[in-house]
Amino acid sequence: MLVIRRRASESVWIGEDVEVEVLSIEGGQVKLGIRAPGTVLILRQEVRELREINQLSAQQALSPALGALAARFRR
Repeated sequence: MLVIRRRASESVWIGEDVEVEVLSIEGGQVKLGIRAPGTVLILRQEVRELREINQLSAQQALSPALGALAARFRR
């Protein structure tokens, strides 16, 4: 992990086209602004974790259904 100190209104670049700017620092919270192309997916950690859980749940729910469907065609 790269650790960089920045003050409010300072920014860092990720690659050629993603800029992360510190907008404000209040107490224990930091407000970030992210400029990136529309093709770059930006998610909060908790949203990403929920998406992964939902995808795994969908795959697990689908597996028995696919197995039953495949069994119908094996007859």
